[in-house]
Amino acid sequence: MTHGVVVFLGPSCDRATARAILDADYRPPAKRGDIAEAANTGARIIGLIDGVFFQDCAVAHREVLAALRAGVQVVGAASMGALRAAELDSLGMEGIGEIYRAYREGRLVADDEVALLFDPETLVPLSEPLVNIRATLQRALACGVIGAETARALLDAARALYFPDRTYDAVVEAAEGKADPEELARFLAFAGEHAVDQKREDAMLALERIRDLAEGIEPTGSMLPPRSP
Repeated sequence: MTHGVVVFLGPSCDRATARAILDADYRPPAKRGDIAEAANTGARIIGLIDGVFFQDCAVAHREVLAALRAGVQVVGAASMGALRAAELDSLGMEGIGEIYRAYREGRLVADDEVALLFDPETLVPLSEPLVNIRATLQRALACGVIGAETARALLDAARALYFPDRTYDAVVEAAEGKADPEELARFLAFAGEHAVDQKREDAMLALERIRDLAEGIEPTGSMLPPRSP
């Protein structure tokens, strides 16, 4: 195990895939106080990927800032990590991936874009985060599976659902009567085979970045330049 590296990871990426990239101290999605505890017990690098939103108190900005002030490198991506990195990158937290960039640039603003329901024991996702649905809609549109009108109807339907209820079946059902039924059927089939898991992709990029940090290797260019205060 890479000494001094703690990663808070849950439904964004399975542990087997994560360990194949980075051998670290993997912990469940972070709640308030977990970042401070990791920093206080010797972590040199903290990867914040998944965190709780509604089940418990979320990771506080001040504990991330305290870790940074103590010289701990904090990398965020994919879920709670992307949110906190977009808010704290000018103060030293490092953000990785498309979701982080979307929050940083204001293309995403709501916390529920990355929220999902997951099994607390296995950490397996039980619903689909809106960021993944958006990415899948964009790919379906680019591939000609659906048109722009159907894409808008599906996105509106997804946004209107409460986050634990978001699945591709539920989104398509909610869009019925508001879009071409043949396009809806094509999209559901497309999502079954080619759904985009943006959170997983970003989590893997973050793990690669943390591995490079731990090995003292400069990254190959997956992050944005620091934002001026």
